[in-house]
Amino acid sequence: MTPEELIDKLNEIQVMKSESKLLEIKAAKQGCPKRLFDTLSSFSNQDDGGIIVFGVDEENGFKECGVYDPQDIQKKINEQCLQMEPIVRPLLTVAEKDGKYFVSAEIPGIDISERPCFYSGKGRLKGSYIRVGDSDEPMTEYEIYSFEAYRKNYQDDIRPVARATFSVLDSDYLKNYIYHLKEDKSNLSALEDYMIYELVSITRNGEITLSSILLFCRYPQAFFPQLSIIALRVAGVTYASADETGERFLDNRRIEGSIPEMLDQTIEFVKKNMRVKTIINPDTGKRDDRTEYPITAIRETVLNTLVHRDYSIYTENKPIQVIMYNDRIEIQNPGGIYGRIRVDQLGKIQPDTRNPVLATALETLRITENRYSGIPAIRRSMAEWGLSEPVFADERGTFKVTLYNDYGTPEVKAGDGVASRMEELLVFLNEPRSRKEITEFLGLTTTNYAMQTYIQPLLESGKVRMTDPMNPRSHKQQFVRVKAIVVN
Repeated sequence: MTPEELIDKLNEIQVMKSESKLLEIKAAKQGCPKRLFDTLSSFSNQDDGGIIVFGVDEENGFKECGVYDPQDIQKKINEQCLQMEPIVRPLLTVAEKDGKYFVSAEIPGIDISERPCFYSGKGRLKGSYIRVGDSDEPMTEYEIYSFEAYRKNYQDDIRPVARATFSVLDSDYLKNYIYHLKEDKSNLSALEDYMIYELVSITRNGEITLSSILLFCRYPQAFFPQLSIIALRVAGVTYASADETGERFLDNRRIEGSIPEMLDQTIEFVKKNMRVKTIINPDTGKRDDRTEYPITAIRETVLNTLVHRDYSIYTENKPIQVIMYNDRIEIQNPGGIYGRIRVDQLGKIQPDTRNPVLATALETLRITENRYSGIPAIRRSMAEWGLSEPVFADERGTFKVTLYNDYGTPEVKAGDGVASRMEELLVFLNEPRSRKEITEFLGLTTTNYAMQTYIQPLLESGKVRMTDPMNPRSHKQQFVRVKAIVVN
């Protein structure tokens, strides 16, 4: 940063009146702050680093107070940087404005292989920080482990499972896998099976590995109860939403089994809770039923989550979550992005692989087509459906994918199969009707679905009212069409 650029930064601070993820402000009018270690650590531990500007008093309305001594403060900043592990090498700049001196310290982000950067006086566990918004937060033990796991190339997907034996593995599953492994591999086919087990990490030093449990065990949750999927259908657009009966969850299921089984069951859960709209082709006049999300996008997202989640001891008690809202579906897994890749690079460059043995085994079993194609397939299928781009977020140890649909407003789009049924329903509701009567009229089996999909939008639009609005959960509750008032 040049002195001129520092002046520009000072002017920007006066406009913004705030710190940020990349900017820390210190007054330093009476002396150099003695505890820069937290900020030095957090800036060093993010890709873009950060800038500390000295000479602005945040507590006094961001007044430009200037530093006490531009030469001495640079010396004191360097002294603190030398106490970091690894040592921080700041780029220092001095500028004069209105007779006052200001200093900036640009802190570069260190390579991921050297993280976390920490204050040596506290040690790695207590001296490592991460930038969250405009504050420095202590790193969790898991966040510190994540850097170490990448640096030392830990493979948690093949850690031994102490209680497991071959008796808990499905022999047919295992035989099928070995058969596919041996295809067109004459050298591998010549080996005894027990040797192949060690080579491909079915076993490790004779012990069954985690990936074997996840792929070939009939019930992996006997060993790891939380390595499962929690699937929810929420009644609204927020987690706290409730339908007109007061219920928050229209469907709620814990999905268990091997990875292939959990994948299939999750897709079925989403299919069951998805709405379907009918599109009339203007050229042919033919009807086409289309689900609110493309199944390809759901499958690839769930599969990526199962393959790339963190399987370390730090996250084995955290299940994957699939939460369906009216306007979107959120799929999140324990473990943030692994390695050097950034969120904006997903699907564009080849990433590091957190669980290489598990990923390779799923390719062999033909459950995945090939690695690194999942995110492009999600983007492509969402675009083909005319839906918004998927949103990827890395949030302190959790990776989340959000897929938006086009059903997010109470009004149902023209041409939608639901719309025509609503018109019929409004006629039916010229007389008060119970929940059961409405469900039967619509030809549905689930009352909650009928209420959420049909009645709730009509209530919100004012076309239908409750006969007993003071007691919405009453089993005697009925719903009736609101008649228009004609004024002569």
